[in-house]
Amino acid sequence: MRISSDGASPAAAAVRFTGRSAAGERRVSGAVSEVGLDDGRVVMVKCGDDPRAVRAEAAGLRWLADAGAVPVPAVHGYDERWLVTDHVATGRPSPDAAVRLGRGLAALHAAGAPAFGAPPPGGPEDARIGLAPMRNTPAEDWPRWYAEHRVLPYLRRAVDDGTLRGSEAAVVERACVRLPELGVPVEPPARLHGDLWNGNVLWGADGQAWLIDPAAHGGHRETDLAMLHLFGCPHLEHVLDGYRQAAPLAPGWRDRVGLHQLFPLLVHTVLFGRGYADQALAAARSALSL
Repeated sequence: MRISSDGASPAAAAVRFTGRSAAGERRVSGAVSEVGLDDGRVVMVKCGDDPRAVRAEAAGLRWLADAGAVPVPAVHGYDERWLVTDHVATGRPSPDAAVRLGRGLAALHAAGAPAFGAPPPGGPEDARIGLAPMRNTPAEDWPRWYAEHRVLPYLRRAVDDGTLRGSEAAVVERACVRLPELGVPVEPPARLHGDLWNGNVLWGADGQAWLIDPAAHGGHRETDLAMLHLFGCPHLEHVLDGYRQAAPLAPGWRDRVGLHQLFPLLVHTVLFGRGYADQALAAARSALSL
């Protein structure tokens, strides 16, 4: 049994937030454990090192669930260190599940947000995307918000860390200046998962695709879809077909994928180094050619 620095364990957290006795515990990764309960259910228990990140994830899961659009694990409870959610039994991805995921994402995005950058209700402004800080500062204008609160903070840190040279950063800065003229359609803020790469899509044994580990906030719906393209997703074209059946995308959306990928690519540049910097520069140059 893994004991945290505060003397608690995943099993103890599961007992506290579900009201059931623990029947067993299995460590999945450094921060995540599965805990079996005395009624036969299994819950996931995550141990966090930042209370704001734990609160942001719990609030994000509940905000996504409130849309009733895509399945997400139910939150049993959380505190400053522990988050306890339902366990999702996994299966194999299928075209039918992918089409349903696309339709569900369209409905999720349509559920909306109060503003670009708006955090989920009860979520902190200072949140995280993966291991990186992410500030949720509400704004009404998407191009300016995306540049100031998503792209440029990570660009500056990459330059400060020496991962990007100043002359290279200028390419990304030019793309940010030109954002209003690059054809991104003016749309209301969408309710985004916010970190929608393949690893955060679970293909359930129930034949549905489930979303986990959100960095939820208000944003542009094309951003979630661009993230799905970044690291690949099983049956991606079926996901997109389902999405467009429910909510057609504006012309030229495929050409804008790189523009929306600037944010996650710069996050990965800060976290993992130069290889992602080259991809971010390629995305910025592609955006400048629109």
